[in-house]
Amino acid sequence: MTAKPDPKIAQKLIIFTRYPEPGKTKTRMIPILGEEGAAQLQRQMTEFTLKIAKKIEADGSTLVAIYFAGGNETLMQQWLGKDLIYQKQSEGDLGQRMHSAYSASFLEGMKKVVIIGTDCPDLDENIINQAFQNLSPQNLVLGPAADGGYYLIGLSRPYAALFEGINWGSSEVLAQTEAIARQLDLRVSYLPVLEDVDRPEDLWIWQNKSYQ
Repeated sequence: MTAKPDPKIAQKLIIFTRYPEPGKTKTRMIPILGEEGAAQLQRQMTEFTLKIAKKIEADGSTLVAIYFAGGNETLMQQWLGKDLIYQKQSEGDLGQRMHSAYSASFLEGMKKVVIIGTDCPDLDENIINQAFQNLSPQNLVLGPAADGGYYLIGLSRPYAALFEGINWGSSEVLAQTEAIARQLDLRVSYLPVLEDVDRPEDLWIWQNKSYQ
């Protein structure tokens, strides 16, 4: 049975990931890695990200939850363990799924919620902790990715409009999000710009990290 949240915890770190089924994950990497290799990359990067998340969870002030696509909760538990909170991602595009995760989390009583993926090897506990700290005076925290997207987004309340009309997967994601934030008159705090691993030409980023 999946773990239950501690009602005393008011901030939540959500990891968006996918069950590493060959042919259905990291599909942009299949031409260079093959279906099995791309799935293994997904597996390794998720496990790497979870290790960082568990360091943050260890201080007792942050809840960590895995929001997954593909597979099912049993498969996720067999892979990552039974001591985690799992939630299947909602239907819809990435924006709809993130907004759904935010809405549910704030309904649980969370005051600060940060969402990350598993594609950013240089994302560490210090940057994530900084995101939570910055949410105190700020409405929105963004971790810009070098490709024009973002590797982290943090909110202190849900804003559906932030996730509407975005060209997900494009180099316009960050700029479009910033434009909406200005329309909403949100205060924005920025984290360091980091590289994502999305395409075959990005593999060197992960290889450099995993060899350290």
